[in-house]
Amino acid sequence: MAALLEAYFEEMARRYHGRPVRPGEVAAAMADDPSDDLAAPTGILLVAYRGGVPAACVGLRYRPGWAELTRVYVRPDHRGHGGGAALLAAVQERASAAGITRIRLDTRSDLVEARTLYARHGYREIPAFNDGVYAEHWFEKVLS
Repeated sequence: MAALLEAYFEEMARRYHGRPVRPGEVAAAMADDPSDDLAAPTGILLVAYRGGVPAACVGLRYRPGWAELTRVYVRPDHRGHGGGAALLAAVQERASAAGITRIRLDTRSDLVEARTLYARHGYREIPAFNDGVYAEHWFEKVLS
């Protein structure tokens, strides 16, 4: 799981800066935005396997009255097989089972594929609900 999260942070940093990551950059990003709360009772982190190897992940942070979607990531060599849609379906099912009726997220403008995925699966762009340093778009989905 740690290697999957490192790959997520590496891609986020590389895409944001438009260059290869520098030594220590991923570790610093992981320390600035830890994933420790993506475990019971404050959240969950789901890992998807393909061909017996960790291929993707998605997390939820539980908030009062809603949950925050985070760490949505599919390794590049596993993309194009519906992994993103499967992650969203799995995490939404878990959220519903936990009594969560609303999922929110923030994302960046350069993550075009992610924004397309969210919109395709019923997430609607909403006004800012946080002041995240990298947040440029905010989405919400009301679960039925």
